Amino acid sequence: MSETDLPQLKRKLGARHLNMIAIGGSIGTGLFLASGATIANAGPGGALLAYCLIGIMIYFLMTSLGELATHNPTSGAFFTYGTKYVEGGFGFALGWNYWYNWAITVAFELVAVQFIMKFWFPDIPGFYWSAIFLAIIFGINALTVKGFGETEFLFSLVKVLAIIVFIIIGIAMIVKIMLTPNMVTFANWTKGDAPFVGGFQALIGVAMIAGFSFQGTEMVGVAAGESKDPKKTIPIAIKQIFWRILLFYVVCIFIIGTLVAYDDPRLLQAAASENITLSPFTLMYEKAGFAFAAGLMNAVILTAILSAGNSGMYSSTRMLFDMARKGSAPKWFAKLDPRGVPMNALYATTAIAALCFLTTFIGEQQVFNWLLNMSGMCGFIVWLGIAISHYRFRKGYLAQGHKLEDLAYKAKFFPFAPWFAFILCSIIILGQNYEALIGGKIDWLGLLSTYISIPLFLVIWLGYKWKYKTKLVSYQDMDVKPMNPDLD
Repeated sequence: MSETDLPQLKRKLGARHLNMIAIGGSIGTGLFLASGATIANAGPGGALLAYCLIGIMIYFLMTSLGELATHNPTSGAFFTYGTKYVEGGFGFALGWNYWYNWAITVAFELVAVQFIMKFWFPDIPGFYWSAIFLAIIFGINALTVKGFGETEFLFSLVKVLAIIVFIIIGIAMIVKIMLTPNMVTFANWTKGDAPFVGGFQALIGVAMIAGFSFQGTEMVGVAAGESKDPKKTIPIAIKQIFWRILLFYVVCIFIIGTLVAYDDPRLLQAAASENITLSPFTLMYEKAGFAFAAGLMNAVILTAILSAGNSGMYSSTRMLFDMARKGSAPKWFAKLDPRGVPMNALYATTAIAALCFLTTFIGEQQVFNWLLNMSGMCGFIVWLGIAISHYRFRKGYLAQGHKLEDLAYKAKFFPFAPWFAFILCSIIILGQNYEALIGGKIDWLGLLSTYISIPLFLVIWLGYKWKYKTKLVSYQDMDVKPMNPDLD
């Protein structure tokens, strides 16, 4: 079957939609809840350093993705790039990893919904809230792609405005316009073991939390398959998305670390309990004297979770669709309805998102932690795939005699950028829970919950490689021709 005979998505997303889809996917529970745990575990300096390092890595990865996505705009993104520029089994495993990564993340966000709704309705079982919000997310994704894009734009706009208000109030408190009486502004940076707490081990530990917070920025690569004029919209989105998200995260972490003490027991409790009033954002609002802080942040976080789940459902559905249309998933998932929506792929993704209902049998906190660990590790595997794919694409592109000036978008700092991203991702992945191996007694359950995504990825990759005898694509044989967006 030729490329023109394959099912085609409708290109209806503009640059503003791409911006907000990536922001919507990456600003959720990681920022509003888990950010407090990073400061509690590593101190204000350690948390800020972790977010800065991950932010730099994300910048490099986004420029790498920008080069790949403008040259080859497809909803298959990482699956396609891994297959074309690395090896067939690698691309196959990367595609499935990305699909279940975001399908699991949707389930994770729906479990978080159960925690949040208890603030208002403590006596209603969380099962019902997950079911209601799963139905809402499914309904939004069943709209046309333009309808989805507009909905996600509005969801993300609420989050962005809330963070801007937070930053304004935080800065006003730091410069003593709205300071709590008798409070010394930068005392939390010199208190006890601050600014760095727990040393290198703590830094590596919170880097995974920081990485989970940033996950979603790569969604622009998937959304490229339905974007208008990708050679123009993708470079714009790549540049704007990073700086906006880095500004939000780094400034917010600085403000929280400055105004809330790292040894405040409520910071750790925020990530380990079901009490939404312990969000570091809520704690700061309380210090500013806003009695309604808990209710306000509850509403904002609920919107953030709905937006992140919405983006995750979109991204994973499109990945499954593209794999199916190219023969790496059952063809049934490549079917489009008359409006251009891959409903069968949406049904499958929704089925995985229904893992949120396991809380009925196992317990909310345990399911929450397992889904968080699985999703966080899967995200770093995707980022590794982007770095490897871009490095090999650029090498192959030049080896075949092409000129860099002919690329619609050229990533900076090559080859340092992909190498930096690869090395940092590898360190964080391998060092994430090494303490489970020391101390005389191995914590097998801790190891399983942390690293389960790695053997799963390797089994899919090596199984495909063994069955189809795939080999590393040579630079000379690599397909580096630019893709015609109309034929994606």
